[in-house]
Amino acid sequence: MKKINKSIITAFAVAAVIIADGCTKRADLTPDPLSKLTPDQTLNTPAAFKSAIETLNLTMRTEYFGDSAPMLTESIFTDSGVEGTTDKTTPAQDLNARITPTANLDSDDYNKIGRYWYMWWQGVHDANVVISRIDNATWPTTAARNAVLGAAYFHRAYRYYRLTHQFGDVPLILKEETAVNTSYYSTQRLVILKQMKTDLEFAAANLPVTVDKGEISKGAANHLLTKVNLALGLFDDAIASATAVINGPYHLMTSRFGIVANDATRNVIWDLHRPENKSLGSNTEAILNVIDRETLDGATPNGSQIMRNNIPMWHNGTILTPVGHKPGIVDAVTAEFPLTLYYGRGIGRARPTSYATQAIWADSGPDLRHAPGNWINMTDLVYNNAALKTSDPSAYGQHLVQYTAATVNSVFLNGAKDTIRAWFSWPHYKIFVNPGGVNVLTSASDKWWSPPRGTNTDWYIFREAETYILRAEAYVWKGQTALAMADLNVVRARAQATLFTDPSKINIGTILDERQRELYWEEPRKTELTRIAFIFAQTGIPSYTGKVYNTANFSTDNFFYDRIMAKNDFYRNPAVVTNSGNHFTISPYHVLWPIPQSDIDLNINGHLNQNKGYAGSETNVPALDHIVP
Repeated sequence: MKKINKSIITAFAVAAVIIADGCTKRADLTPDPLSKLTPDQTLNTPAAFKSAIETLNLTMRTEYFGDSAPMLTESIFTDSGVEGTTDKTTPAQDLNARITPTANLDSDDYNKIGRYWYMWWQGVHDANVVISRIDNATWPTTAARNAVLGAAYFHRAYRYYRLTHQFGDVPLILKEETAVNTSYYSTQRLVILKQMKTDLEFAAANLPVTVDKGEISKGAANHLLTKVNLALGLFDDAIASATAVINGPYHLMTSRFGIVANDATRNVIWDLHRPENKSLGSNTEAILNVIDRETLDGATPNGSQIMRNNIPMWHNGTILTPVGHKPGIVDAVTAEFPLTLYYGRGIGRARPTSYATQAIWADSGPDLRHAPGNWINMTDLVYNNAALKTSDPSAYGQHLVQYTAATVNSVFLNGAKDTIRAWFSWPHYKIFVNPGGVNVLTSASDKWWSPPRGTNTDWYIFREAETYILRAEAYVWKGQTALAMADLNVVRARAQATLFTDPSKINIGTILDERQRELYWEEPRKTELTRIAFIFAQTGIPSYTGKVYNTANFSTDNFFYDRIMAKNDFYRNPAVVTNSGNHFTISPYHVLWPIPQSDIDLNINGHLNQNKGYAGSETNVPALDHIVP
């Protein structure tokens, strides 16, 4: 078995060898890229090409699952969260110190910037294999050929949309590479996106309307095309492509459905995010899902671990009783009040900000997405340590006392406050992953772990709720705030939230707030914040604060940084410090991530530009402004 080299330069060539020579396996990256396919020998039938597309479909799930999932890295470069690990110095918290071109960029204990870099390039390569060899098969119809080609175009565009908003100007590679190339040049981001627009328009014209869940449809192509149109500043085009999705077969789920539809204590928001309901044929909101089941070949090893990443670390003596100061919570599945079976066992990696857990809800009014049962506050938990029956009996079985300055002794870890990791609220409905849809798990409900961390589950990539928000955003850019408000209210009405009534108060901040309420752990928020920051700089449209940005000094003065500093109380407050001594820092240049230095060094016959703000950017040359044949 050959191992994927993490660099762009070897990724393409090695991937070609892997395809010919067998499968590759990493303990933390599945499924294998186009494993057991030898293009010249087996990519010559429609079935083989469809199999290659199915593998591309599956590899999109890597972002969402696993311990310290890549989505965590996306989340910490935003207004809504930080890395919550407090007992190590290595996590990406002091971003000014930790995020460099030569740092460890692919580790559970550091960050997953490097993981994004090479998994997107692997996907570009695999899509290019299909695109370059599409006529090696005898197709029953032109429509059948073009549907597969359209799916491959979608996958390449999906990777490039992410690359250009994580890393900026990157090489544009439009055909299969079968040998090592050390002559890459950075291409301007807008040149890349214009090509992706062309490809997605082909995909939208040729993909089928109705597909099995997990496959690429006309709706998925139009949804991604809407994001690309927005990135290009083509707001009328974005409205048109979003409208094509909204007028298609997709509809928000507004009535109870699925596995616990008869449970009167739940609601449609709960139903929408049950693992068993996401890919039901009756779920008309799902545009594109990744499929991940314990029973499927290639299921995510060790489960999704979503609950481990996203729930506070309340166990192991962290939380003490307010009067006796005794360890208050245990994670035993056999406890009288088995909290880890009710909610899952977390370690607080994905620590949300007060903006995400409090501010956006205070401004929103009643909302099912923040309602009791769907949203869990720490005071919903109880002191469940059986030892309290003798050591502090008045606390046992009682709800946790709200953490305040007056109750500071309630939360300790090794003698230091740890409200960073151990005390925050979370969207239970979104990340409670258990088979069967019942309220109380058994230890066997998580195939991989006891206490449960989150087993395998399907996951939304695109939902129609986001399509409405994207169209609303396009209307905001055009100044048509009444139309934007109407689209936002479609999403809010389903959540039984207070509807917006004043178009003059609808702006890009409103859009970002609604994205956070609706799309937690679905949207790649860093990607979207960077996209919006580019739009402000490209167009010169004033932000809702009145500030105007430009592209000339994008790396030192941008909306991305200003938004984060206005909303993220960790990066904004230099007094916040973890138990390991880390401070939380971020800078304007983090609007783009560093290109791994190892790839720049290997590219001896070309030139990969480093993003400004990082060492090496002083040698940059103008990025290509055209497509090289």
